[in-house]
Amino acid sequence: MTDPRTTPVAGSPQEPRHGLLARLGTARRREQTARQAEFTAFVEATAPRLRRTAYLMCRDWHLAQDLTQITFAKMYARWGRIRGTTNLEAYSRRVLMNAVFDQKRRRSDSELVLAELPEAPHPSADDTVELHVALLRALATLPIRDQAIVVLRHWEDQSVEAVASTLDVSVSVVKTQNARALSRLRAVLGEGFVRI
Repeated sequence: MTDPRTTPVAGSPQEPRHGLLARLGTARRREQTARQAEFTAFVEATAPRLRRTAYLMCRDWHLAQDLTQITFAKMYARWGRIRGTTNLEAYSRRVLMNAVFDQKRRRSDSELVLAELPEAPHPSADDTVELHVALLRALATLPIRDQAIVVLRHWEDQSVEAVASTLDVSVSVVKTQNARALSRLRAVLGEGFVRI
């Protein structure tokens, strides 16, 4: 039986230094594993939404995937600071929109990505596909910030205040640009098109 008077207490000067370091290392690894599991769960829950939003902004599934990955990489670098103190949904939208704007600035203005497939031998009678293509083409005619406002406001059903916060603009800017963008879309789509 050991004598409690001679057994070193954890963290006391009598405990061997390597024992304390080993326990600290184990605690740090456990905390890191928990953080990684929390981040993985966040990614799995939000990736489809972010990828869909990115696609609406760039109309290219591969680029949308890249933009989503950039968003998650930036968030992972700050995860320790933002995970408990930030609205992660809003933060992820803001990081994604910044990535979209950065990508748009880097890309040549002459480059236009279109998702047109080669002509099919039997044209599809599905009106929803034609509607989808027409809406995406009309959306592509808008300036990038107007596209972001329309996508966040009407596709993701965000409030005016949430869109303003995501894009770091005032509420009045969102309202004005949204009205202007919808007016342009109506002009592009024509009067006979479904009312937006």
